[in-house]
Amino acid sequence: PTPKRRASARFSAKAFWNELPTIVRDIDRDALARVIVISSTGKHFSAGMDLSVFGSPGSVSNEGMNHYTAAEVFRSNIKQIQSSFNALEDARIPVLIACQGGVIGGAIDMISAGDIRWCTKDAFFCIQETNIAMTADVGTFPRLQRYIPEGWVKQMAYTGERLKADKAKEINLVNEVFDTQEEMMEHVLGVAKEIASKDPLTVVGCKTLINYARDHSTADTLDYI
Repeated sequence: PTPKRRASARFSAKAFWNELPTIVRDIDRDALARVIVISSTGKHFSAGMDLSVFGSPGSVSNEGMNHYTAAEVFRSNIKQIQSSFNALEDARIPVLIACQGGVIGGAIDMISAGDIRWCTKDAFFCIQETNIAMTADVGTFPRLQRYIPEGWVKQMAYTGERLKADKAKEINLVNEVFDTQEEMMEHVLGVAKEIASKDPLTVVGCKTLINYARDHSTADTLDYI
């Protein structure tokens, strides 16, 4: 049986950023499952995070600090957030992500750290940070351009526009689009079941080598194999 673990559903809750990596690392370290599936309930996958969660230079929580100290606190907080999503990529086991409705802001960072993505036909993807005068900083840019053409990364980033489900499939952000969330989850859990039926060390080896090859030359990867 696959254990079900749940982090806070809201990116706005500070606990989410601590619970998510703890849950993922616990499952991974103790071999509690062979696949992780991340999905959401409700109309949208995620509207992203509340930017006031960790404060920023000049916020109330930074009163009494000079500009440089406040900036360092902010930098440290951002690195903590980044590490939360790094756990998805660092996990030995595959991380599958099923999206419906809005996948906005920090949610793009999150799904980019997973291995495979699917969505429903009502889904849309948006680098929302641009629309509020921020540069996405939790993982969107180093990861997103691994999956979709650089031109589309730039168009989404520069405009803050919504990328619809059909276009997301066309440019390979998602593997498949489904009419309903029920159909999507049936398919995704079917893929998860198939993965779980394979030799676990083989699957770990596949993920390790695919990720390594992505960032290294063919010669380096062959030597690493």
